[in-house]
Amino acid sequence: MKKAYFSKRIYKNTLPKVCIDAISHSLLLFNHAKHFAFQTQVVEKRSGKSKRDKSLHLTVKNRFEMNDYYTNSVVQEANALMKSQSGLKKMYISTKEEQIKSVKRKIKSTKSRVTTLIKIKHSFIKGKPSFNKTSREQQKGNFFVVEFKKKTDIYYHAYQFEHHYLDIQIKALKNRLGRLEYRLDRLQKQLKSLRNNTKSVVFGGKKLFRGQHTLHHYRNNHKLWVEDWEQSRYSKMTISGRQDAKYGNFVFTYVPATKNLHFTTLNGVAVDIPNLVFPYGQENVEKFIQTQVNMLSYLKKDHGNAIAWSVEDHGDYYIFKCILDIPEEENINHSKSDGVVGVDLNVDHIAWSNMNVKGQLIKSGVFEFDLEGKSSGQATKMIEAEAIRLVDLAVKLNKPIVIEKLNTTKSKVSNAYGNKKANKKMSMFAYRKLILAIKNRADKMGVAVFEVNPAYTSQIGKIKYMKRLGISIHQAASYVIARRAMGFKEKLPPVLHSLLPEKIVGLHHWAQWKWVSRCLSDVHTDCLYQIELSIPSKHYSMSDLFPPGVLPDLVEKGLSKKESRKPIA
Repeated sequence: MKKAYFSKRIYKNTLPKVCIDAISHSLLLFNHAKHFAFQTQVVEKRSGKSKRDKSLHLTVKNRFEMNDYYTNSVVQEANALMKSQSGLKKMYISTKEEQIKSVKRKIKSTKSRVTTLIKIKHSFIKGKPSFNKTSREQQKGNFFVVEFKKKTDIYYHAYQFEHHYLDIQIKALKNRLGRLEYRLDRLQKQLKSLRNNTKSVVFGGKKLFRGQHTLHHYRNNHKLWVEDWEQSRYSKMTISGRQDAKYGNFVFTYVPATKNLHFTTLNGVAVDIPNLVFPYGQENVEKFIQTQVNMLSYLKKDHGNAIAWSVEDHGDYYIFKCILDIPEEENINHSKSDGVVGVDLNVDHIAWSNMNVKGQLIKSGVFEFDLEGKSSGQATKMIEAEAIRLVDLAVKLNKPIVIEKLNTTKSKVSNAYGNKKANKKMSMFAYRKLILAIKNRADKMGVAVFEVNPAYTSQIGKIKYMKRLGISIHQAASYVIARRAMGFKEKLPPVLHSLLPEKIVGLHHWAQWKWVSRCLSDVHTDCLYQIELSIPSKHYSMSDLFPPGVLPDLVEKGLSKKESRKPIA
């Protein structure tokens, strides 16, 4: 695992001017070479042919008159950037495909709604008003009502309903269809462009580049923008390490005894940085470098430590980074002999469940936090604090942690036309930060982190364990996650199994849970706390799972259609 250790600040006023000029020259030339190497590959990929007679390494070396060590790092960084752009391209394509699916679903549902309203309109034209049984529009005696989630509109006669409601709704939905089809066409063109074109990179950032024309303090002072632009483009340089080098790197030499860093710039100036200290990780840096120095030469090729160094110019001072390949901690607790701690990550809390080796719940709880209105730095600190609480709990219980292997990139754009509050929460879901914070803390404390498939964990927990154990949905989901890591299968209770259609009976239990969760998707969470799964003999339809009067009429009517496959003896 790669780890970067930051040095303390080295202020420029403590260094000779010749060294500062030499470092600035090296940063400028190194980044110019990196930009050239990357752009050369982009042009070749776009055209499908290469105009070079030599390798990229030799081309860069001859053009910028660098030695092999610097050139090798330039080409490595350019190649890494090309690889990351390729990965980003795949992610953007999959995200765009998900957005297209979302728009198509919305178009389909909108067309269906328009068709329903037009049929009602035609029935009014014929003088015989008729309504679908499942539509929100119904006739109650001499009145016409439209039932919404939190209100009901009443129309007192047919003319008012037809012209004040139907005509307006049909027109609005047709306008919406036009906008949706325009968006679909735009997304499809963007997807085609992503698949067929090779994108370049704006070194320094698009935001800053556009800021020269859009930000007030740059519009009135272009010289300030140029300074910030150059600082953003030419302020960093990373030199990769070599296993066969005495100090793990042929350019940088760090002497642990004196804590001095020596390196030679691209114009041949020898720079000496005295008393370079790493506030966090000094022992690791010294240990790795001393081990490399003491290692016999013939062993270094196979067992040596490649130590990379990075230089960052922050205006008044430099930061030096030592990048080490730290081996995985040997004393990590991977044992599941006492059980595991299942974890369900959410936008505003972490739900956990402590489970024993038999699959029984010992205790469950929640670590709450609120990221709404917080800056990125504040959110990171809050998440790290909760990660520490979670890992410390696992250390205390002497059990590994189990989390879901989620990809929230698609899920954040898959339901763009759904509930606004849910979408806002989903966009706030800092899943990657949570995972990274938990894994880093767990690695430090010697706790293993396992990942499991997230399929139907929430649905299984909600339907099967929420009422039975008297816990929340997310705590029940964390319990299911823990059971899945221990190898337990979540089969349907007999009462639910008896309601399955014949074509689903023999399928995998995840497919069965999918069908059940779809049937119960309209049932409110409060109602699920009253579900009856323990007395299978009296249930012949989905609606029989609940006591009388618990479900709203429309929901009960929909569930009653899910008839039992066969009576239970």
